[in-house]
Amino acid sequence: MKLVTKAAASVLALSCCISAVGATSANAMTLMDFIRGGQGRQQSTQVSAPVTANPAQESIAAPKSAQPKGPLPKVDAPQYYTYRPEALRLIASNRFADPVVTGAVADASATPVAVDSSASQRHHLTEVRVMATNDVAKAVESYYADQSKPLVWVADNAINDKAKAALAVLADAGSVGLDPADYAVTPPNFDQSSVDQEMRDRALMQFELTLSSKVLMFVQDTVRGRLDPNKISGYHDFKRKDVNLMPVLGILRASPDAAAYLNSRSPSNQQFMELRAELAKLKGASSSNGSNVSISLTGILKPGGSSPEMANIVKAIQHRGSEVLKTAHAATLASYQGTPDYTPDLVALVEDFQKEKGLTSDGVIGQSSVRAMVGENSDAKIQKLVIAMEQLRWLPNELGSRYVLINQPAFMVYYHNNNQEQLSMRVVVGGKQHQTFFFEDQIQTVEFNPFWGVPQSIIINEMLPKLRADPNYLDRMGYQVEVGGRAVASSSVDWYGSTKSVAVRQPPSSDNALGELKILFPNSHAIYMHDTPQKAFFKKDMRALSHGCVRLADPRAMAAAVLNTTVADVAKQIAGGQNKAVPVPQKVPIYIAYFTAWPNKDGVVQYFNDVYDRDAATQKALDATTKSRTAQI
Repeated sequence: MKLVTKAAASVLALSCCISAVGATSANAMTLMDFIRGGQGRQQSTQVSAPVTANPAQESIAAPKSAQPKGPLPKVDAPQYYTYRPEALRLIASNRFADPVVTGAVADASATPVAVDSSASQRHHLTEVRVMATNDVAKAVESYYADQSKPLVWVADNAINDKAKAALAVLADAGSVGLDPADYAVTPPNFDQSSVDQEMRDRALMQFELTLSSKVLMFVQDTVRGRLDPNKISGYHDFKRKDVNLMPVLGILRASPDAAAYLNSRSPSNQQFMELRAELAKLKGASSSNGSNVSISLTGILKPGGSSPEMANIVKAIQHRGSEVLKTAHAATLASYQGTPDYTPDLVALVEDFQKEKGLTSDGVIGQSSVRAMVGENSDAKIQKLVIAMEQLRWLPNELGSRYVLINQPAFMVYYHNNNQEQLSMRVVVGGKQHQTFFFEDQIQTVEFNPFWGVPQSIIINEMLPKLRADPNYLDRMGYQVEVGGRAVASSSVDWYGSTKSVAVRQPPSSDNALGELKILFPNSHAIYMHDTPQKAFFKKDMRALSHGCVRLADPRAMAAAVLNTTVADVAKQIAGGQNKAVPVPQKVPIYIAYFTAWPNKDGVVQYFNDVYDRDAATQKALDATTKSRTAQI
């Protein structure tokens, strides 16, 4: 069997998997087809090399004279959408019938029973007009339709202390990454001498229902976020959290501390608390602290070179570098005279700064290094924090004591065990045209010496042009081809017809696009973590270079972690040379996430570039949501 050459693997390793499985016309393989390398195959099944076409197989190929010359088919990637916020509707206040006056008698001569002020005010609930989302409206209608339930926010002909506490929480919504404008409620303000009782009652009931709807919206948003992430793009894949709003008003009515209850609904995990603390720090800091430095560097600056921007580079490192770094290079910083020469002492300073910021520590100053030196202003950081807090609400409130988190903008993966980060490494994620999805799953299997089952999207978008020019292409490259589960030569396939029944896979080898192993968390996007023969990519700072799957810099270490074994045992499994799938002893939650602001293991929030412009799309969705919510009737 002819194995793929290293040169070919270097090209095809870019196609480890595809995150862009969008067009139904492509008839993409199922997930199990993809990860096992063929339709309907068991994971460890070996197949023989493709055979030369025989007369019984000749019908697979179309006569060259009959082959159409039309455009090549294409599998489209998922799209970003124009976000449409959840519609608002009028709360059906006409259902709030007048309260029953208990104790009244039919006898007209009997003494009338007095109706208290709250009952009198409640009469005006039927006249109130308040807009809310459907979930909120249902909860409001359920509470106030029960005539026996007391008002929540109004007592003794005025708003009560509970209402004042709730208003304070809503006004401070920005501290937990929400927009106070979404929950703004204006308390009634009347002059005792100029407002009659009926007008006062109407205003109080308008306030009662408005505050209830805003409080319920706040509770729902704090738990699950303001946005439905699946409406942002096809790259988002979440089951949106269910928030039971029905008991909330009753709980608040009975609670001695409404503010404490409302504040308790925000996520309580450590990452959210660290993002929240960073947000408070930035909002409290002066925006004009003089720390911003501009560096106008075109191209790159190499050690031994010269640039008029050298003085700004040193100044920026003084502002952005840690105290440890500045102490280690105190002599260099003190003696620098503003000259343009990039001397060895300055190279050492830059290398340590690059290492501190997670960049390639080579002393070469390019745009990634410049961004790290210049930093971002407070407004840009605050926006990233707000978006990160929104996105964190899409995930479970507690990530777990043991989990794996891939942060795509950081190009890093982190393994946590016993509530501590025990392993981290560089990764390569999908390029902008082949973005890695944002979702959560569970790691189930580690497969050693894997086959690479080529997705239909790659067969159609990338291999088909080569195959139409050279039908022997896959045979020469050492790939195995099947049609309807039957091994065939690639030259025998009609590459001008449908590829629905065609499966292509690359056998295990040192040149396999998936390398020594892959770590599977079966999902509809056919994304997994894996090894790669292209180790040079891990030296790059910008590592959005794959077709959507996640390549690991140290796959053996990650496999050992999730299998709860040693690296030596993993090496032994690989050395056996056999394709073998090993289930993990216990499924491990994995979050394939996208955070441009995220705390490191020391609790320090780090900021990353919006490599997919996904933050920008999320911000547009947030803006559209606030605009919809603040629209008037």
